[in-house]
Amino acid sequence: MDLDLTYPAVSDLRRKARARIPHFAFEYLDSGTGRELQVARNRDALDAVMFLPDILPGKVAPDLSVRFMGRDYARPFGIAPLGMSGLMWPGAERMLARHAAEARIPYGMSTVATRLPEEIGPMAGDMGWFQLYCPADTGIRQDILRRVRAAGFETLVLTVDVPDDSRRERQRRAKLTLPPKITPRVVWEVLTHPEWSLRTLAIGSPRLRLPESYLDSSKAMSSLAHAGHVIRGTPDWEMLDTLRREWDGPLIVKGVMCPNAAKRLVAAGVDAIWVSNHGGRQFEPGPAAITELPKVREAVGPDVPLVFDSGVSSGMDVLRALALGADFVMLGRAWHYAVGALGDKGPAHLHHILSDDMVLNMAQMGAHRLDDVPGRLVAPRLQSPV
Repeated sequence: MDLDLTYPAVSDLRRKARARIPHFAFEYLDSGTGRELQVARNRDALDAVMFLPDILPGKVAPDLSVRFMGRDYARPFGIAPLGMSGLMWPGAERMLARHAAEARIPYGMSTVATRLPEEIGPMAGDMGWFQLYCPADTGIRQDILRRVRAAGFETLVLTVDVPDDSRRERQRRAKLTLPPKITPRVVWEVLTHPEWSLRTLAIGSPRLRLPESYLDSSKAMSSLAHAGHVIRGTPDWEMLDTLRREWDGPLIVKGVMCPNAAKRLVAAGVDAIWVSNHGGRQFEPGPAAITELPKVREAVGPDVPLVFDSGVSSGMDVLRALALGADFVMLGRAWHYAVGALGDKGPAHLHHILSDDMVLNMAQMGAHRLDDVPGRLVAPRLQSPV
């Protein structure tokens, strides 16, 4: 099978993944919050970023490698952390970490992944970033930091845009609970997705193994009060100061949309800012992340490293974010569509889709280097759609 002809875009991977993943798992991966207006807003705002093509540029063969926060990466994009990654496809964390190490792009592992950092860290090698939902308990927090450091994760990503749960209505309609309730509907979905089921049986049911290692198993919990909630605190500015002292490596704060907050984070000693609205999964009436990116860049100046995600689904979207002020771009859902659709072959194929799309669009713009891309913008400043 020629994957480039069968699955030329992320949308094709999504369609195939939807057919191979049980409904309750796909809804967790694919859904936003509320009526998903912010998901649509992210897409519309990205599509509104336009570039002026050029003519007679000669041979365009851009180098897509970048240096970011003192480390060399083969591409300006990477794999964003996604909770319960192994629920989407059994072994997803392993597949993605191995690909990241081979391809020299960052792999973000979530606190609420389905594998332990001690297992995944060595697979990611020096490409591992660890995403932290900061526990309120000092002992647990410090032990997690010790464990992820020992596992080889050198960059810490603190997520700050999840102060509480979000009512993701599609997930509720899909009857997704943690732990899963065995109902006739769930049994039917498992039986009608045999490859997912057999692989899950072989690797073990998806569980939040890191949080569970700190869980008092003698205490009963409802299906929604899962292990992730037990350790997750509600970090504030004082906690950030404490975490900055406790972690002696690069610290990125993820989920920033406010320019004033970004400036305060820089003053607090944060090494990079991650502009994101959690892919439209947390707060529906907020603006598209891409419309806030230039504002954050203006607020923090040209030298503060900026990461971007939310709605990115093509190499062209990566170029859009880079042109509007990002230094690095992360994708979450797309990588999981890829492993859900193609298993082990998925990450490399998505890597090809994104890279090829970037190179071909840069040729249309006459952009010989990534630094040339902002100069081809038609509208460098956007307003949120009404």
